[in-house]
Amino acid sequence: MLRKKEKHVTMASTGSNHTTLIARQTEVTGDIHFRGNLVIEGKVKGNVSAHSDSDARLQIVEGGVIEGEIRVPQVVINGNVSGDVFAARHLELASKAMVEGNVHYKLIEMMKGAQVNGALVSNADLSSAGEPPMIGYSEDETVIEAS
Repeated sequence: MLRKKEKHVTMASTGSNHTTLIARQTEVTGDIHFRGNLVIEGKVKGNVSAHSDSDARLQIVEGGVIEGEIRVPQVVINGNVSGDVFAARHLELASKAMVEGNVHYKLIEMMKGAQVNGALVSNADLSSAGEPPMIGYSEDETVIEAS
């Protein structure tokens, strides 16, 4: 039995090949911080986040709902989101997507039928979800403070 536990710990720490599913008719209340892939078919009342330097991917399928802020590097939305979305790498808004909030993205794909009731904010220099672009850089890449 100890060997199984050790194997499980190793698998959990290795990263992005793992998928977590929040199934239809399941409601989660509280913030979720994850690694790997998260697929939401049910409802989440809380913020959803992942480390911006990871390959984390969030997918909200048709019928899936998030009531809260999203801060995930790669996001695919085909359900409903009530809250701001921060996608540091890639955001796909599929045809059934409905977002009530501002959308911050580095690269976006938006299909016919997708709806956003908020601002679309391009952050080509966004290095991680939720971090604003830097004001400026010196040649040695140290941050130059704005006055």
